[in-house]
Amino acid sequence: MVGAGPLSRVLRSACIMLTLSDCASAPAVNVVGSFFPAWMLCALIGIAVAVCLRQVLVLVGLEDSLVLPLLTHTAVGVAATLAVWLIWFGH
Repeated sequence: MVGAGPLSRVLRSACIMLTLSDCASAPAVNVVGSFFPAWMLCALIGIAVAVCLRQVLVLVGLEDSLVLPLLTHTAVGVAATLAVWLIWFGH
């Protein structure tokens, strides 16, 4: 029988478990009376930090010395996003 191996059963079980999980405990933040997902606010803060850092680097004159500026600014944004998440929701 095709597809009846142990790996197929494990994958089928994993798919069933993933579809049965819920998001009842997902953190939401009240912003001006409307609830936003917390990850969205953390991502916006991370983007703002990356944009501000870029402006500082331009003002100081170090923007031109970056080898991969897009990768650098993306990494700063991701790092800031994860730092905000850990500070805000890291129990």
